[in-house]
Amino acid sequence: MTIHQVSTTDYHTGGEPFRIVPEPPVTIEGANVAERRMFAISDPEVDNLRKLLCFEPRGHADMYGGFITPPDDEDAHFGVLFWHKDGFSTACGHGSIALAVWAVQTGRVARDPSGITMVVVDVPSGRVSMRVHSADERIIGVDFVNVPSYRLGESVTVETSRGDVLVDIGYGGAIYAHLNASDVGLAVTPEHYSGLIAIGREVKWALNGTEHARHPVDDRLSGIYGTILYDDLGTDEDGNPHQRNVTVFADGQVDRSPCGSGTCSRVAVLATTGHLKQGQRLVHDSIVGTRFHARFVEELTVHGYPAVVPEVTGTAYRTGEHRFEIDPADGLGTGFVLR
Repeated sequence: MTIHQVSTTDYHTGGEPFRIVPEPPVTIEGANVAERRMFAISDPEVDNLRKLLCFEPRGHADMYGGFITPPDDEDAHFGVLFWHKDGFSTACGHGSIALAVWAVQTGRVARDPSGITMVVVDVPSGRVSMRVHSADERIIGVDFVNVPSYRLGESVTVETSRGDVLVDIGYGGAIYAHLNASDVGLAVTPEHYSGLIAIGREVKWALNGTEHARHPVDDRLSGIYGTILYDDLGTDEDGNPHQRNVTVFADGQVDRSPCGSGTCSRVAVLATTGHLKQGQRLVHDSIVGTRFHARFVEELTVHGYPAVVPEVTGTAYRTGEHRFEIDPADGLGTGFVLR
């Protein structure tokens, strides 16, 4: 282990942490962000940096973050490799929102005097754009415009310890299984936290190696990234669908926010079924009570699937700056995970 110091800036989006590493002290090879992700997965030095920042005692089992990289070309401001305790993900909406706030607050992207600043970022699943809204030098919200999203599977039967359940499969930069929490006798509330994690992991691993988890054209994007368990809360006062969700991703990691890419996947499924219409917004709450608003701004066809371009609105807040160190004599090395 040759990494001795690394500096980060930390944010949270809807309660979900995001640890930004502006200058990773390791070499990350690849011609574009998608290639760099594959390099990071296989390279011990890059993976050790992930572990150092994510694992205890410097992080925790639900930590999330990203390494800043060059963009794929000059039309984006920068690129990012997203990471969590189990590896490197293909997409991260809450992280993209945090990155947009960070980019404007640090001056990496100059604030537009109109009050709306565009931040364009290359991520492993493609190029995403954010509109950062400011008032009196204060950031008041971010619109995250994701890659085209679509439903991959409808009413797929999954055998679980709570009986057979039906799930939809949706792609929103990553692939998610969607399960109504009431179908397994649960609700998206903190008192059901352990049960939600358990069934979320079950559904993910039951589907992960099947054809339902396969991306139609890019196998690097294949695999069930997580399970979205949701409560249907009816509609708000304007007739918009209102739901609460918890996204259990990686191997039992819980998104404290309503989940950015998961919300995009949810928008795609609801749009395909007609439960979210053009001009409506999804009011999407998290298990801790934070909220995103989401809609789709375009309808199209992608790889033969009816698809939409989702837009998710939220914001992020800086929680601190850190300079982490590792003592060469430290027997714990990059750390550990104890859940």
